Amino acid sequence: MPLSNGRPHMALPGPSMMPDRVLQAMHRPAPDIYSPELHQMVAGIVPDLAYVAQTDGQVAMYICNGHGAWEAALSNTVAPGEAVLAPTTGAFGHGWAEMAQGLGAEVEIIDHGRTAPIDPERVRAALLADKGQRIKAVLAVHVDTSSSVRSDIAALRAVLDETGHPALLMVDCIASLGCDEFRMDAWGADVMVTGSQKGLMVPPGLGFVFFNARAAEVRRAMPRVSRYWDWGPRADPAMFYQYFGGTAPTHHLYGLRAALDMIREEGIEAVWARHARLAQAIWAAGEAWAADGPFRLNVPDRAHRSHAVTAAQLGAPLGDRLREWCREEAGLVLGVGLRVGDPDDPTGSGYFRFGHMGHVNAHGILGLIGTVEAGLTALDIPHGAGAVEAAVKVVTE
Repeated sequence: MPLSNGRPHMALPGPSMMPDRVLQAMHRPAPDIYSPELHQMVAGIVPDLAYVAQTDGQVAMYICNGHGAWEAALSNTVAPGEAVLAPTTGAFGHGWAEMAQGLGAEVEIIDHGRTAPIDPERVRAALLADKGQRIKAVLAVHVDTSSSVRSDIAALRAVLDETGHPALLMVDCIASLGCDEFRMDAWGADVMVTGSQKGLMVPPGLGFVFFNARAAEVRRAMPRVSRYWDWGPRADPAMFYQYFGGTAPTHHLYGLRAALDMIREEGIEAVWARHARLAQAIWAAGEAWAADGPFRLNVPDRAHRSHAVTAAQLGAPLGDRLREWCREEAGLVLGVGLRVGDPDDPTGSGYFRFGHMGHVNAHGILGLIGTVEAGLTALDIPHGAGAVEAAVKVVTE
């Protein structure tokens, strides 16, 4: 008899679990989109988004997912025929590069594989080789959701400054914002993109592009930008409808207001610390399981692991079997492997991901770890002992 009845635990790396407070804020009739109350609420959302991003820059809001935010950022800064540099650490780095190619940009990819962060020295070499300084932007993914690799954004800014290259530093924080520490201004990012469905704890459907004055100058020099993607009216609207290029996504906004209130109340540094501690509990468990058997965490070096998502593998087809057992027998939903590129496992059935982003706490993560241990045991998958104890030690230190 399965023990999965009851509230499921969604350990997906997005969409993440939504707090009851967010769901309750959204559970209301359609509002008057011309009401002053709605307009005031949206105006108040803007500084709180900037707080989460740690920026004094501007933000444009879009009705889209992260892929739409990629396109919006590129559309405002890179014209067809111009060049971008894409150092990749997983599927989403390649995805942003492909988006740039689709918009007519020339893309140079520096593929770092799936287990190591962006190497600033490889980026330095590419920038120094760009004698005509044709590269318009460096597209860096802070945390690649597919691989769980976390890269050093401040180090990339230092390389750009040291080489004197004028390229914009554009950062994908779709997985990391509100989970891993990110300081847009202090770390020197010119543009940052994210979505609503991960650390911001709101359903998929809102995309955000943050940009500084330097990026705004690049936008003003663009020969043309699509009226819909143009971030100017969205970031500095003369009329309310310009925030969203049309009708506002009202219920997402009510949910976002509630989520931002929760982040403000906890404090962004406390949010980062909570995610760091809970991630370390998962790593401790994973390292214990890996002591005996096929379990492996994707990123060997703790310093390069995300605090929002952890990619792992058991080998085909054990990853799929574990995910199925956890879902059907215990109500725990784990993420699938994405674009792993393993010739011995072309469907990625040996890979999976733990999402630990947004609305997560100690009992949820300890329950996740205990359930995965139960699944490994029930399926007779060899694994090291002491995972739950190791996680408990991290939580109680």
